[in-house]
Amino acid sequence: MKRNLIGRRKFFKTLGAGSAVIAANPFIAAAPAKIQEQAKPATNISETSKYPRKPYSMPGKYPGKVVVVKNERSVVDDVPVEEVAYLMLSRSMLELTGQKRLDKAWRLFVSPGEKIGLKVNPVAGKLLSTSHAVVKSVVKQLTECGIDRKDIIIWDRRDMELKDTGFVSENYPGITIKGTEMQDEKGSFTDENGILYGERNIDREWYYWADVDGEYDAETMPYMVNGGKFSYFGRIVTKEIDKIINIPILKNAGGSITNAMKNLAFGSISNTGRLHAQLWNETCAEVCAFPPIRDKVVLNISDGLRGCFNGGPGANPQFICNYNSLLVATDPVALDRIGYDIIAAKRIAEGLQKTPVPESLTFLKMAADLGLGVYEKDKIDLKEIEMS
Repeated sequence: MKRNLIGRRKFFKTLGAGSAVIAANPFIAAAPAKIQEQAKPATNISETSKYPRKPYSMPGKYPGKVVVVKNERSVVDDVPVEEVAYLMLSRSMLELTGQKRLDKAWRLFVSPGEKIGLKVNPVAGKLLSTSHAVVKSVVKQLTECGIDRKDIIIWDRRDMELKDTGFVSENYPGITIKGTEMQDEKGSFTDENGILYGERNIDREWYYWADVDGEYDAETMPYMVNGGKFSYFGRIVTKEIDKIINIPILKNAGGSITNAMKNLAFGSISNTGRLHAQLWNETCAEVCAFPPIRDKVVLNISDGLRGCFNGGPGANPQFICNYNSLLVATDPVALDRIGYDIIAAKRIAEGLQKTPVPESLTFLKMAADLGLGVYEKDKIDLKEIEMS
């Protein structure tokens, strides 16, 4: 039987086209969720129940609480302002925790000697990456509360995308920056024995299994690391960090949202190309239920200084906007629910849809059912603050 291999260009082109189609007709967003429900391949989600939760497992110390801080001065000439981002983050942390001192607020989540991973999102390139204004503010506040720079790791799946978007040692001295999928100085994805560097960076003891095969051509495989029915967690998540601070970007995915949950799920495992078509919702929810994510994410800081309302998760300049906001929560489900409202309001204002499309939030309902957070809007404790 001839295999229908997924090529890299075809894969990313298909994702882009699918996003554009959904964006053009927001009511299509309900269809994929229904199709997935009818023809859902089996997964190993039941295995997560074997592992006892820890005190700060999702949804964390403050279930259902979300702080949104807005400041119109946070972006100047389309460039996020670090000094303003720092003040917004400070206010968010104090409001979330009820503490009066910033260092005490941070020490509720992290302690000196722990390895702290900052999960950023550089996938859309320089135009729409997690901003350095926000990441540097997080780093500064971590060091101010006693965390050594050598114990901070900025990470994502792809090392080359981190470099392309400025996550390099020159901008973050003393901090480790790394990805699972990587190239050497010569641009090769493989070592002298022809083995992908990415294979060294996955942990085969931790995996998300789904009854869908990933089959890729030689050009695409370095971006997936492995094919088959197993998606392995990166060793960064399972072995190298103790706590995770998730720093996604406020972006749309068609009529839905790609923010905290998706940044964690698709950013932490290999072999993801096979999961988009049939298991997008399940992957966003279920991967986060496994202990390497569920038990390590202590804080979610959504970078909404600049984001997008259409064409996401890629960067299309005409759809990038200044939300001038930070969203902070320990609960990623509640945070995504509030983030969705912000994006939906912008899409309605731009004439892309007439009303919110709750069907596009299937993954959040699934995550709530898995005990990862609060989905119902009337149960979310939302604190909105305007700074000037």
